[in-house]
Amino acid sequence: MSLEAKTHEKIKARAVNMVEQARLTQTADSRLEPGEIRLIAPAKVNLFLDIGEKRPDGYHDAVTVMHALMLHDVLRMKLEPTSENGLALDVRCIPCEGIEPLELQPEDNIAAKAVRLLARLAGRRENERMRIIIEKHIPAQAGLGGGSSDAAAALVGAAHLWGLSEDSSYVEDAARQLGADVAFFLHGGCTCLKGVGDSFHHSLTPRSDAVALIKPQGGVSTKEAYDAFDRCPQLIEPAEHERALMADHAKDVPLRNNLVCASELLLPVLKEVRHWVASQNDDIVDALMSGSGSAVFVICKDFASACRVATAARSRGWWARTTTFGPARAAVVPSR
Repeated sequence: MSLEAKTHEKIKARAVNMVEQARLTQTADSRLEPGEIRLIAPAKVNLFLDIGEKRPDGYHDAVTVMHALMLHDVLRMKLEPTSENGLALDVRCIPCEGIEPLELQPEDNIAAKAVRLLARLAGRRENERMRIIIEKHIPAQAGLGGGSSDAAAALVGAAHLWGLSEDSSYVEDAARQLGADVAFFLHGGCTCLKGVGDSFHHSLTPRSDAVALIKPQGGVSTKEAYDAFDRCPQLIEPAEHERALMADHAKDVPLRNNLVCASELLLPVLKEVRHWVASQNDDIVDALMSGSGSAVFVICKDFASACRVATAARSRGWWARTTTFGPARAAVVPSR
């Protein structure tokens, strides 16, 4: 077994506790229908994001360290009979806890695209309908990877329903075609990536700190953030770049993101959030915007501190939630 495969297996083993926790917290009124499965789709943050120069192909060189959170969307999936030819998809999103509804057609949801891509790669041609219900707890346009995580969970769920191994090369290939974040969520935990943010470098031992997530109104387009970055690039010190590449534990990764300046130009309230978070110094350890924003993750001294920060942020009209770092990945929740 390769070193990459071994590290991925270790991450999957650590994820079992998180899946078990999700199983135990299910209530009686949310029991599954016969043949239905439930999956978790965790959020992520970027502990480190160093965007480099634009390449001839239009992409940017990038080094990033992604870390999964225990906050997660929940997917329910089931195969149903149909008189239609081929694969029919019924995708519904249920916004929860102040999450704004997604403004897109069900067929345009990345989870639907993921299932269709997997069916094509696996050569599946059965006449069937797949129902996907997504309970959204992760806001969109936040840099938290909610859509990508839903896609990864949909791939795992479809593979499970079709009798494919979740480690199938079809699943991995589909994830990589959909995007680097999707591939990350198949393994979860904490991972350093290079290339354009899609090439596995190494796994890190995850953190377990309490986290407050804060997202103001509005989002940031990733493309617009990169365009703003190209107009005024911010460089990260080479020594910190090397620290991120050499770190074996998530706690040793320097919290840096050179898209912050660009995103704050596009969404000025992000600067207000940054300054406000800094004023909560009795409760916080560190804070950083994730990805291109607009969510800021605040590492807190303990869970009580995270609750105080989130409560105070909500009083200012911002979306806020408490969670923790963890080894989570997109996974089927074992049935009782």
